Amino acid sequence: MPKFSDLSNAGRRVVLKAGALASIAAAAPVAAQRIARPSKAKTFPAGFLWGAATAAHQVEGNNVNSDVWAIEHVKPSPFAESSGDACDSFHRWPLDLDIVRSLGLNSYRFSLEWARIEPAENEFSLAMLDHYKAMIDGCRARGLKPVVTLNHFTCPRWFALKGGWTNADAPLLFARFADRVARHMAAGIHAVVTLNEPNLMPLLRWKLPPQAFGDADAVRAAAAKAYGGTNFVAMFVESPAQTKVIQPILMKAHTAAKAAIKAVRRDLPVGVSLAIEDDQPAGPSSRRDEKRAYCYDDWLSLAQHDDFVGVQNYERQRVGDKGDLPPPADAPKSTRGTEIYPASLAGAARYAWERARVPVLVTEHGIGTDDDRQRAAFIPAALADLKAAMAAGVPVLGYIHWSLLDNFEWVFGYGPKFGLCSVDRTTFRRTPKPSAAVLATIARGNAV
Repeated sequence: MPKFSDLSNAGRRVVLKAGALASIAAAAPVAAQRIARPSKAKTFPAGFLWGAATAAHQVEGNNVNSDVWAIEHVKPSPFAESSGDACDSFHRWPLDLDIVRSLGLNSYRFSLEWARIEPAENEFSLAMLDHYKAMIDGCRARGLKPVVTLNHFTCPRWFALKGGWTNADAPLLFARFADRVARHMAAGIHAVVTLNEPNLMPLLRWKLPPQAFGDADAVRAAAAKAYGGTNFVAMFVESPAQTKVIQPILMKAHTAAKAAIKAVRRDLPVGVSLAIEDDQPAGPSSRRDEKRAYCYDDWLSLAQHDDFVGVQNYERQRVGDKGDLPPPADAPKSTRGTEIYPASLAGAARYAWERARVPVLVTEHGIGTDDDRQRAAFIPAALADLKAAMAAGVPVLGYIHWSLLDNFEWVFGYGPKFGLCSVDRTTFRRTPKPSAAVLATIARGNAV
């Protein structure tokens, strides 16, 4: 079982809408007191995107035809628990959109679940295509710009049984999916992210020792046996050799999907979102540049041909002559033990812009903590540094916070808390936290 706890932040029942929205109003006065307002407001550009993000598998629930659902349920499994009903957002998405709107945000990032839309190879569900189109239309009806991710880690089980992203035909299969999606709903989409953090596994392999990935071979074998196959490859359980094969195939898949989308709607902005730490050299023989070359640079070079590059940042990392270093002993830390370093977002955005030379969209940023006071302080501090980077010439299109909801955080299960809203695991009631009101104040004023 992978000890992903060694890697910090790496990244349903009826709910009364009135109750959830009332909680926001109640939290606002308390949260507003926590914002240290500068003497002169730092105003963001007109049209700047302010949003919150979710991912289908993490919030929808019962994604039974996906590869990740499969590996959640085999033995051994790297997952602490099953995703189960998650936040029941498959049914409660109108409530989620109402919450986003109530916070004064103007965008919502969510993903389309490939395993729902194409549950069997080349068998597309019109009902599921209509479901996600309804979400896009629901965003538009609420004045929200939908930022849609085509693949947020999970893939159909049939795709995994064909070797997943090790399959040389994977780019064609993904492009076919992108084509069907584009023809069904591209007209209402504001921007498309093809792949979410396709560089995550190289980043994990840089950060973690080989033994941290534990029984990945056994997990793949168990999943293949359970579903009558011989070659089951999925996210989080790929081997080191498979990671090496997968990266160029993912790059081809991104390019092919972008072409499929542009063939339907040429003016639709398309990019890819990357996991980028704010890497800082420590000492004269720092391996910082080696890390960047291994984890990011090929993707940032590819992004030079895109409309934007998505930056997903959670922390900084000091890199010495032997690799990543632990946080300084006196550094402030979250309740999960990770360093709280708000300037990391600006550092990651600056690096992405310097390498890719296309506008940056912050598609994820947040903090995993049980103490929402840390999140409430973290958001404005990070945004002040981001605005300073923008003033220095880094073009940033928007800021989308991870996450709207406390949700299923992959191998960690439901333990980590990244949400602006808590979710009752029995009633699915969403309760906005004071940090939600902090972001709402900033978004409504378009300034920090």
